[in-house]
Amino acid sequence: MTDDTISLRVESNISALSAADWNACADDSSLETLSTDFNHLISKDFSGRQSCRGNPFISHEFLSALEESGSASAQTGWLPQHLVLEGTDGVVLGVCPAYLKSHSQGEYVFDHGWAEAYERAGGRYYPKLQVGVPFTPATGPRLLVRAGATADSARMALAQGLVALAGMRRVSSVHATFLTERDAAALKAEEFLPRTDQQFHWQNRGYSSFDDFLGELASRKRKVIRRERREALENGISIHWLTGPDLTEEAWDAFFAFYLETGSRKWGRPYLNRQFYSLISERMADRVLLVMAKRAGRWIAGAINFIGPDTLYGRHWGAVEQHPFLHFEVCYHQAIEFAIARGLGTVEAGAQGEHKLARGYLPVTTHSAHYIADTGFRAAVASYLARERRYVESAGEELSELGPYRHVARHLDEEG
Repeated sequence: MTDDTISLRVESNISALSAADWNACADDSSLETLSTDFNHLISKDFSGRQSCRGNPFISHEFLSALEESGSASAQTGWLPQHLVLEGTDGVVLGVCPAYLKSHSQGEYVFDHGWAEAYERAGGRYYPKLQVGVPFTPATGPRLLVRAGATADSARMALAQGLVALAGMRRVSSVHATFLTERDAAALKAEEFLPRTDQQFHWQNRGYSSFDDFLGELASRKRKVIRRERREALENGISIHWLTGPDLTEEAWDAFFAFYLETGSRKWGRPYLNRQFYSLISERMADRVLLVMAKRAGRWIAGAINFIGPDTLYGRHWGAVEQHPFLHFEVCYHQAIEFAIARGLGTVEAGAQGEHKLARGYLPVTTHSAHYIADTGFRAAVASYLARERRYVESAGEELSELGPYRHVARHLDEEG
């Protein structure tokens, strides 16, 4: 796929590109809003190597750990098909993380119903092309463009490249998930169908402490959270933040046991393996936060988070002991504490979960885009998505009114 000034190629392993080239495209420096000291912390790892300063999940470090560990591979149904955009001088101008999929697991934007309908009609839904980060429901750039490149034209070339790749691989569809609005618009221009959903995010309004945040809540909600936090730490439980050099193999062994215990119940088979955690610890430990709970001298529960330029991304959690409210403390309240301490603007607490609403996390719209090769099936999906978008918008408005903040409570009292 070429023209006079650029060319596109497909790589089946991210290691075919240097970390410097990939991260030069993935590093969105416009997101930098932190203090100089913390910027320095996240722009280099503890060995002094340069690393991606933007969204941690699209970094070469994270994606290569998925591939090298075998967590995202042809054997697990995630065959890398990364698009690479180059200039005539061989400089990498843009990249797009993409995978050929033989199933719809680990994506968090559900299309199982589409697959069943298409196959009942005699079509073959799999393989399909998935654009995004495996097992990671976190919004971030997907059409990654090097600073200094002509951004709009480079994104357009990557979007067109995805359609061309779909034709080359003879897939039924292309699915780009957890998009920025900018990437969603670029893909919509190439006949991708827009889709919306919701997550619950916490916003830092310049709080100086957790109590400062609680002061924004209605009295009843404030009392509930204080009781949750108090009861979560009964039975001699203590909470610890581990990041950087504190992420020892012993800590990872404990966390992986938590992950296996919870993942086996939720998914049947956990997506990530033990080697993945060692690799991210080696390559991006300064961008990882483990919130760990300890009782009677041993780790009993933990949650993994990733630190972005202005966002803390909560991922998964697990426990080998069950205690009231410990999940809320480890996953949500401690994430808010850390974000306030580090001056981060947002906490993204992962997919789904209306229970997050009462803990200060409000609904936020997420975006995906879907290219359907079959024109008849595309029309049916487009009709469905139009109805779904209206429902998502309406549900978001209703949920926002149920938030725990005092100004919302006052508004509802006045309405009533």
